[in-house]
Amino acid sequence: MQKIVLATTTTPQTDKIGAVHLHTTIPPIPASVPFLLNLMPHPFVRTLALMVVLAASSAHCLAAPFEDSMTQRMRACTTCHGDQGRAGPDGYYPRLAGKPAGYLYNQLINIREGRRHYPLMLGLLEPLDDNYLREMAQYFSALTVPYPAPRPTSLGADVLARGHALVTQGDASREIPPCQQCHGEALTGAQPHVPGLLGLPRDYLNAQLGGWRTGQRRAQSPDCMAHIASRLTPQDIVAVTGWLAAQPLPADTRPLATLPPLQTGAKELRCGSAMASTPPTTASTALSPLASRGAYLARVGGCASCHTTPGGAPYAGQRAITTPYGQVFSSNLTSDKATGLGQWRADDFWQALHHGRSRDGRWLNPAFPYTSYTRVTRADSDALFAYFQTVAPVHQLNLPHQLRWPFGSQAALAVWRALFFKPQVFEPQTGQTEPWNRGAYLVNGLGHCDACHTPRNLMGAPENDRAFAGGQVARPNWLAPSLVSTTQAGTDGSRLAATLRLLQSGVSAHGTASGPMAQVVQGSTQYLSPDDLQAVGVYLTSLTQPGNPATLSPAVPPLSSQDLTMGAALYNHHCADCHGANGRGVAGAYPALANNRAVLQADSGNLIQTVLHGGFAPVTATNPRPFGMPPYVLTLSDLDIARVLTYIRQAWGNQAAPVTEQQISRLRDQQTH
Repeated sequence: MQKIVLATTTTPQTDKIGAVHLHTTIPPIPASVPFLLNLMPHPFVRTLALMVVLAASSAHCLAAPFEDSMTQRMRACTTCHGDQGRAGPDGYYPRLAGKPAGYLYNQLINIREGRRHYPLMLGLLEPLDDNYLREMAQYFSALTVPYPAPRPTSLGADVLARGHALVTQGDASREIPPCQQCHGEALTGAQPHVPGLLGLPRDYLNAQLGGWRTGQRRAQSPDCMAHIASRLTPQDIVAVTGWLAAQPLPADTRPLATLPPLQTGAKELRCGSAMASTPPTTASTALSPLASRGAYLARVGGCASCHTTPGGAPYAGQRAITTPYGQVFSSNLTSDKATGLGQWRADDFWQALHHGRSRDGRWLNPAFPYTSYTRVTRADSDALFAYFQTVAPVHQLNLPHQLRWPFGSQAALAVWRALFFKPQVFEPQTGQTEPWNRGAYLVNGLGHCDACHTPRNLMGAPENDRAFAGGQVARPNWLAPSLVSTTQAGTDGSRLAATLRLLQSGVSAHGTASGPMAQVVQGSTQYLSPDDLQAVGVYLTSLTQPGNPATLSPAVPPLSSQDLTMGAALYNHHCADCHGANGRGVAGAYPALANNRAVLQADSGNLIQTVLHGGFAPVTATNPRPFGMPPYVLTLSDLDIARVLTYIRQAWGNQAAPVTEQQISRLRDQQTH
């Protein structure tokens, strides 16, 4: 008989390089429990009894009643940045509380638009719009919590003196102004855009100045901090950050109401990061009925998602699209005559959509999904073209693709097209209803849903005999689930309302649009008219077939007592506050995990990605302030993520195979290479 041994009450969690980040507290279990459990003869009975004991023993750590508040929404941020944004425990995640709202907002924008490089934060912020980022900034700015005491420094007196001189006097001979010139005499910053420099760990300060020097961190032009950092030597940085980190906080740590006046004779540096954050509004021009229809079709087709770079002009192209064969860059769709569509005709545009051929006769790369767009009607093509002719011209060159030979050559494309592509015309089926035909047209044509949800062969061509059976998205290694099987994302009658809600708002009772699908909802499906949304649902329902049990794990090995104990404890500590002790979630905020198809799928890749990297649901018109999931990539080890996910996949009636430590490690490594 297997003997049950309960784990210790505290387990350090480490990242890949072994640095301890936190301790997970396991709920205390009565000393008599192991003895009683070991008297039970059957392993299943012992496991069931242990789950009951764990649920009862964890009652003291269950979440308080759910609050629909910014505090609750910002849990995705405070997992790393500390309770109330008071700073993370490892010296890297900075304090957010009390910083100027304009500064916080600018940094969120800079990260989302690539001027400040941190992939983990980028993944969190991509689905969020300017209004929500501004509200986040205002929330953290209004928090007043104590600063930690400065840590002792081992730097010598001469180094600290050098740091003090640079901070308070600068070095005019090298065009380095004193830090106090912008950050205030007390170095507490100034409203609305200048941060304080005290109360920050030295490691964080070093990382930021290093980021300015290497271009990993940038601001809106003119970028004065990049100018200053480029003139600081490594020794200067050591001195400045060491002196700043060692300073006590003043009695009043609030930022100044306005920027401090310049010292006499000081050279003004006008910083882009301190400029107004809201772009100027431009007067909108009335569109013709044809162009108005084209504007709707462009949104439904998600054209801006691929043809707009983060922070760039709408439809101006140059966005990198990763494929298994290299990178493809989207083209300029604005009305610019030199680099955009300004000299194109409607016939040229139709040729691109229907035949996959550019105005100059070149075959287009099928990363531009003309294999789907070929079904778009000529009338809709003309409407789209009429709209793009109204988009303000942006002179932005089209970048050459970066594909491995021979995939980018015209000869290779000609062979590929001969094998896998034939122009088509959408033909309504006479035996189907008008909504069904409309849904089929949108899903198979402009919506190009098959681009992700249909598997592809080794040459990157869709396997049309397995249409919508599910496919792998090249990066970041997400699975686009089957739209045919009810065990994945198939939509039968009982799930139709939930599917339509997910497409419109990004959330449903058992799902949140994550990864690439968040971009689809935000940039495309949320804009479907009520009739078109319903038509898409009618068509998707007709595709759905009874699920193949093989897509769920048929054989479920029992959990060991240690893994069950640890998995339950990890869930109670990290997950139960939002998803509930019973796995039922919170409607409109956190999806239920019990009886959740995404949790139970045999391929647990999307589930692992969600836990590793977290994320917010996309901002949509019906869900403008979404809730977020914290990233655990730096908080939990591979083993602990495997344990908690295995527990989730086998709790509350769920029956799915365990997740292994190797699966976590493989996906973690793929994200970092």
